[in-house]
Amino acid sequence: MSDMASYDLIGSRETGAVAIVELAEGEDPEEVAREIMRRHKHVKSVLLKAGPRYGVERLRPLILVAGSSNTEVIHREYGMRLKLDPRLVYFSPREAEDRQEVASMVRPGERVLVMFAGVGPYAIAIARKREDVRVVGVEINPAAVRYFRENVRLNKVEDRVKVIQGDVRDVCPRLGPSFDRVLMPLPLGAYQYLRLGLSCIRPEGGFLHFYYFGGEGAVEEGVSLAKREAYALGLSTRLVGWRRVGSFAPRAWKFRIDLEISQLISP
Repeated sequence: MSDMASYDLIGSRETGAVAIVELAEGEDPEEVAREIMRRHKHVKSVLLKAGPRYGVERLRPLILVAGSSNTEVIHREYGMRLKLDPRLVYFSPREAEDRQEVASMVRPGERVLVMFAGVGPYAIAIARKREDVRVVGVEINPAAVRYFRENVRLNKVEDRVKVIQGDVRDVCPRLGPSFDRVLMPLPLGAYQYLRLGLSCIRPEGGFLHFYYFGGEGAVEEGVSLAKREAYALGLSTRLVGWRRVGSFAPRAWKFRIDLEISQLISP
């Protein structure tokens, strides 16, 4: 197998793993699959990326190249157990460190909202880190919600995490400005929901983490977008940090932008 082949492993030795492969030009998918399964004995299925992510459920077309058609696994990450099928839900194992970093920022007693919660990795990471927090996760994909609820039970955080199925545009306005911290880990387009996320933060202030794609100036662009939306709500923003979470395309990356939100003081 060429070193140019890129792949992620999702799963564990407990249930087996699925390899998700992105081929370099000219590579033979079956040859690559055989080599992956030779190197990683616990890989039970090899899936080939067959296009970009699409739709509100953020799914990517994946073709089974080799192995079992049962691609449901339990992924292990920093002590968490996350059950999922990558053909049915969005999940990126490359964001494990980012999830832990966000969880470490949460303060005792906070109420946290995770928009676009997926199978629950951010919500559960936070709940495992802090026993006295309350986390609400909102997700539109029924399959992801089913796994999210099961993962809450698997990780024994039922008393700390509430799962809500629905479109954030419908659900979040009903939740009101009641959160100390809001996460917006949408792979693409989170900036379109900035005003919605900001409106969920308590009047006393709080923190917003949203994800933005772009080149070298992406953080500045993202901060500018957030500032504009916050101003429309009578809020101010202060950049407290950012992280380059992963690559998206040549010279384009996924960034997490961390903002402190407070009421705008009139002159």
